[in-house]
Amino acid sequence: MLLEQVEVKRLQRITDSRGSLVEILRGDSDPLTAGGQIYLTTAAPGCTKGSHYHRRKTEWFFVVLGCCLLQLADVTRGQTEELVLCEEVPIAVKIPPLIAHAVRNTGRTPLYLLAYIDAAYDPARPDTFPYSAWR
Repeated sequence: MLLEQVEVKRLQRITDSRGSLVEILRGDSDPLTAGGQIYLTTAAPGCTKGSHYHRRKTEWFFVVLGCCLLQLADVTRGQTEELVLCEEVPIAVKIPPLIAHAVRNTGRTPLYLLAYIDAAYDPARPDTFPYSAWR
């Protein structure tokens, strides 16, 4: 092959009734992410994804296409905040540990959200804890 240093990796799309998720880079197989993970998640109109928090992990969210309501809650103090994220206004949001987060697609088309998390998902140590205090 002429460009032997070029790597093509087939990705797996995980789909359910709310939308889909594709892991783009993972720290356990891609050195670029230094242990983290980059993924693209979609959400169907009206659907909510997330509704959890992490004790060790930090995430970054960026809306590629669509609009959503990002709900945030400090699980240690009970403080809450909501942010509207839309493709027209490029915003990256850093979500540190112990901040619960949920994304609700408020648009009429699928939401595409690009995210980075500083540690790849490990089913043996998931670090994902449900949070259901939102209305």
